[in-house]
Order: sequence, then C-alpha cells, then structure tokens
Amino acid sequence: MLTTYWGDLVNGNKKKLQTPYYAVIFTSQRTKADNGYEKMSQAMVDLASNQQGFLGIESARDNDLGITVSFWESLEDIKKWKENSAHQVAQEKGKEEWYSDYKVRVCKVERDYSLE
Repeated sequence: MLTTYWGDLVNGNKKKLQTPYYAVIFTSQRTKADNGYEKMSQAMVDLASNQQGFLGIESARDNDLGITVSFWESLEDIKKWKENSAHQVAQEKGKEEWYSDYKVRVCKVERDYSLE
C-alpha cells in the first residue's frame, strides 16, 4: 500500500517540487508488536507536515519491509526535524519496540520527473 501526503497541494493536486530538494529515505523492518505504532506514525506525519521546509512524504509497507521517503527544502530543515523532541521520542520507541532493523539515507534530488 502506498500512502502519499504533499505539504503543498494546489487545487487538490500535487505541486511540482522545484529541484534541488532533499529526500530522507527511511527503510525499516518491523517487529510483530504494534504497541501504538500506527497512532505514533500518523502523529509524526502530522507533526512533520507543520515543520519548516517539509515538502511531502511517500510511504509503502508490506508484511516485511517499509519504505518512507520524506521531502525537504534543505539539510538544515532535515536536521531540525531529526532534533524535534517529539520525533526523538518516536525514534527511541522505534529502536526499543517497533523496528528489528532500519536504515536512513539522506539524498539531494537533482532531477524529478514522472508520467504526468
């Protein structure tokens, strides 16, 4: 299942992002326990969407693998999000309960195109 949220919608449609921008790719393997994961996940999307520089998020998950890509205007915006106190609580809970493994990659997007 793919879930997409764009911070800047124009008439209900995704606004074309102007390159360059940055992507944080979070790849994870979940544990079996939910323990509030879905609620926290939605809270983090809501919180991130109000952070300076947030451009959008795309997320897909099956039974084994999850990939979430958040899009940001700058590296400084990403750093501020990583340091957000509520986000840090979620990160710790993820390490302790929700993830058996994860990896984070930060990338600069130089070009962006699609079928549309």
